[in-house]
Amino acid sequence: MGVVRGLLLLLCLGGLYAPAASASMPSSGVTADYIIIEKSKRRLTLLSKGKVLKSYPVSLGRNPVGTKIREGDDRTPEGVYKIDYRLDNSRYHRALRISYPSARDRERARKLGVPPGGNIMIHGIGQARERIEGLHLLFDWTNGCIAVTDQEIEEIWRLTPVGTIVNIIP
Repeated sequence: MGVVRGLLLLLCLGGLYAPAASASMPSSGVTADYIIIEKSKRRLTLLSKGKVLKSYPVSLGRNPVGTKIREGDDRTPEGVYKIDYRLDNSRYHRALRISYPSARDRERARKLGVPPGGNIMIHGIGQARERIEGLHLLFDWTNGCIAVTDQEIEEIWRLTPVGTIVNIIP
């Protein structure tokens, strides 16, 4: 782990690594009505009435290419979902559950004879901090979720009510 942290430090000092640019925090009273997660860019963007509120760099499932097919494949799903539950005290600090699996996801899994999986969330780092602190953007480490820092999930939490549309694209 020391070598990886040293490499990260060199990258940061050398200007080769920089988190995604983002707008400043929106004024109070504004909420997101749409979230777009661009897997290939490792970016989550909050929008309100078509305007970008803020973007965040993310980590994805350990097997990020392609859509989630079955439980245990470590893939982040692709498709249009909603935030359907807010978990205030998760292992990963706070979490917003995504409505995966959709009827389409369940049907695909049924045809393949596999369970579709579930509990896909946008979450912080929480207890995983001991293993990955400062490194969470260098690799994909979740079981299919979308991970941001604890500070970032606090902002996302404040801006994102249940029912917010989540569009996850390749």
